[in-house]
Amino acid sequence: MDAYLLDWANLLLRWLHVIVGIAWIGASFYFVWLDNHLVKPESPELKAKGVDGELWAVHGGGFYNPQKYMVAPPSLPQHLHWFYWESYWTWMSGFALFVTLYLFNASTFLIDKRVHDWGAPAAIAAALGFLAAGWLVYDQICRRFGHTKDGSIGNDGRVLGLIAVFIAVACWGATQLFAGRAAFLIIGAMIATMMSANVLVWIIPGQKQVIADMRAGRPVNPMFGQRGKQRSVHNTYFTLPVLIAMLSNHYGMLYGHAHNWAVLLLLMAVGVLVRTWFVKRHKGVNAWGLIVAAVALLAGLMAWLAPAPAAVSGAAPTPGFAQVQAIVNERCVMCHNAQLASKNVQLHSPELIAQHALQIKQQAVLLKLMPQNNATQITEAERALLGRWVDAGAPLH
Repeated sequence: MDAYLLDWANLLLRWLHVIVGIAWIGASFYFVWLDNHLVKPESPELKAKGVDGELWAVHGGGFYNPQKYMVAPPSLPQHLHWFYWESYWTWMSGFALFVTLYLFNASTFLIDKRVHDWGAPAAIAAALGFLAAGWLVYDQICRRFGHTKDGSIGNDGRVLGLIAVFIAVACWGATQLFAGRAAFLIIGAMIATMMSANVLVWIIPGQKQVIADMRAGRPVNPMFGQRGKQRSVHNTYFTLPVLIAMLSNHYGMLYGHAHNWAVLLLLMAVGVLVRTWFVKRHKGVNAWGLIVAAVALLAGLMAWLAPAPAAVSGAAPTPGFAQVQAIVNERCVMCHNAQLASKNVQLHSPELIAQHALQIKQQAVLLKLMPQNNATQITEAERALLGRWVDAGAPLH
């Protein structure tokens, strides 16, 4: 029953995380698109009000006319819509999912003794440390190298370069400490923490200070808008790398590679190139070279990871069931038996092995997700044998 309820918690938290993540990413993408499509107003009335850019759009049978003020309009309405709960709930639901699945099962999901042999408490502390350290280092890079003496935004290209170096180091460090799958997730969560902290620490407080100053009749410091804009732009470039880090940890061919830190880094670089192309396209800049570079990088990565063709002298014979059962008993049954049925899968009898044959092929042969972190040291030859048996119809003889 505990495993059953845990599966429900996992499902519902994933569902919530995806819903609020879509809302946050959608809002982020929309406002970046909007900023890059605003045009200078022609109406003297709009210019007199301080409108710096406007856009006419049609959607769902209605017409919309968003207008942007720099730094702020002369007077504020009482009610303003704030875009921050999408960010907060995305982080909170993701962290709850991380705790439920990874931290409560640290010995299984965080630790791979072939990578680093340590205890669950230390692994949990290190995983949380990555999230906290990621934000602290990133924030210091922005503070020390992204602002001029007067507090305005300086060379952001230098800042982004230093952030890329830091993330590369973090990728390498995580894969030296944690199981590959966990390392990918931790890097994604680290960057997502940086994004949500940008909203919590800089963007929203800055906007609230601007509003407080306006309503109190004080001069508005443009620094708040500049810093908020800087962190918002960073967030849009972080988005696709976070998504690929979260998705790629479901594919054993990626996180199980000997140089998995480089695999993750290259995948995130593809995401940055694609997102940069979208941003430049919104600005009307011809940047198809970025897409060409992204496709070339992805093709090179696929070629690098492609398994070497097996040398066979002829058609491999269909394995006998006795061979299959011997592998399952040695590699799988300790977690899938009558007493302990992980994911409600039992494999302690011939009938149960045949019943779950397709799941065995998917999890152990194709995705190579099982055994978890290859704790039982299944070999590639054994995976291939299981695959041939399933392809032959999973015979029990």
